[in-house]
Amino acid sequence: MYTTLITAEQLKHLVHDHKPLMVFDCSFELMQPREGDQQFERVRIAGAVRADLDRHLSAKDKSQAVNGGRHPLPTREAFAAWLASLGFQNDMQAVVYDRQGANYCGRLWWMLKWIGHEAVAVLDGGLQAWEAVNGMVATGPDVARVPSRFTATEPRARLATTEDVLKHLELPDQTLIDARAPARFRGEVEPLDPVAGHIPGALNRPFNLNLGPDGKFKSPEQLKTEFLELLGDQPPGSVVHHCGSGVSAVPNLLAMEIAGLGRGALYAGSWSEWCSDPARPVAQG
Repeated sequence: MYTTLITAEQLKHLVHDHKPLMVFDCSFELMQPREGDQQFERVRIAGAVRADLDRHLSAKDKSQAVNGGRHPLPTREAFAAWLASLGFQNDMQAVVYDRQGANYCGRLWWMLKWIGHEAVAVLDGGLQAWEAVNGMVATGPDVARVPSRFTATEPRARLATTEDVLKHLELPDQTLIDARAPARFRGEVEPLDPVAGHIPGALNRPFNLNLGPDGKFKSPEQLKTEFLELLGDQPPGSVVHHCGSGVSAVPNLLAMEIAGLGRGALYAGSWSEWCSDPARPVAQG
């Protein structure tokens, strides 16, 4: 079972050995939402299933969403039904990837944990790493799938609500880590949400700091050193990860787990939900 990262070579072995497996292409472009579908059709890992952030990994009807924000989570029941419609089964290894530095595939990695499926891993280095080892690829539209039965089980990931964050704001049992770019965190620019700034007391670690120049995650030792330096005296178990809409926060969450620092909580509503109520405090700088 692969539960954090999987290398392209390890994935090739799973494919070769015909292990129960489903690969998900989560490629996405925030400012060009249709581009992910076009990237999928141009080239993808052979057999990969399309997982679109807007259509599949966010609630279509916000009245049925678990949380607020720009990319609200669907209910666990709706998510399980989508997985079943693809033919995904409880005994399968899931592998998720994108071509955007693990920015979007982490969302599906976390959601599968949240629905109780531990056997899910991010392809380290994404599609680029797969192509580098001459992995088989496909082009063209996605193919029809044979539905299966998939059962959600107890969550293996912790979801923090706005109420949770507010209740523990600036208390020692909660440490917020914001994965947005420094200028957005400081409130100097805000291209997506109506209010600029960050949640008071939050620490800033842009999600792309987890990757090395080769596009793969840094070593567990290096990640551990960096996160412990960021946290200072705060215990790793107190961490709640967030970003703008609960997507790019996941690489930080995954990196801490790779580093052996446990699985933190995810505030999926993130800044976009937090700043929607003017009564909630905002910090800048």
